[in-house]
Amino acid sequence: MEKVSITREMDATGGRYVARVEGFPGEAELTFVRADSNVFVADHTLTPVPLRHRRIATQLVERLVADARREGFSIRPTCPFVVDLFDRHPDWSDLLA
Repeated sequence: MEKVSITREMDATGGRYVARVEGFPGEAELTFVRADSNVFVADHTLTPVPLRHRRIATQLVERLVADARREGFSIRPTCPFVVDLFDRHPDWSDLLA
């Protein structure tokens, strides 16, 4: 099993979740902007070709959701991939901004 490491980088205006896979070049990311202190707008995901078909982007969104639950912020998905995952997970609807 490949080891995936996900970290969050952020400042006052936004940030990104970054996934790196041991043994593979590059990184996948989910970027967000902060609409306010309690709303993260998930606006873009990118997975380079060598990292595709490994559920990396899904894992990035799952980490965002887990952080939102733990830290108490809401999510406004604008990235089509994130919108699609929220549509498939009605159990996440309480996190929608």
